[in-house]
Amino acid sequence: MKIYIAHSKLINYIEELYNPIKEMELYKKHEIIFPHENDFTSNNTRDFYKSIDIVIAECSLPATGLGIELGWLYDDDKKIYCIYKSNSKISSSIKVLTDNIYSYNNINEMKEIIENIINGEE
Repeated sequence: MKIYIAHSKLINYIEELYNPIKEMELYKKHEIIFPHENDFTSNNTRDFYKSIDIVIAECSLPATGLGIELGWLYDDDKKIYCIYKSNSKISSSIKVLTDNIYSYNNINEMKEIIENIINGEE
């Protein structure tokens, strides 16, 4: 399965998102794409998003680029799952794109939610 991890550039995505996901067993089983690893963002053309199976978006901080990506994925009828830190106020626009919205209190909870999402898609 090809899974895209979307997020704002303003979060500490290496420590709080990429590294915890890389520690998970599912990282070895699926193609997980981190948009800001190895300057991958230059490859994110409109056609690129059509090849994604599901997207997991970390939505704790609103971001224009994230909104554009999610809009394209929604337009392509892709499954969108949003996760956010429980003390964050997420954009109300997220609720237009998906009903799959999950809050977490810590990294371990976040990893558990991601695992449940991916296992439910297999």
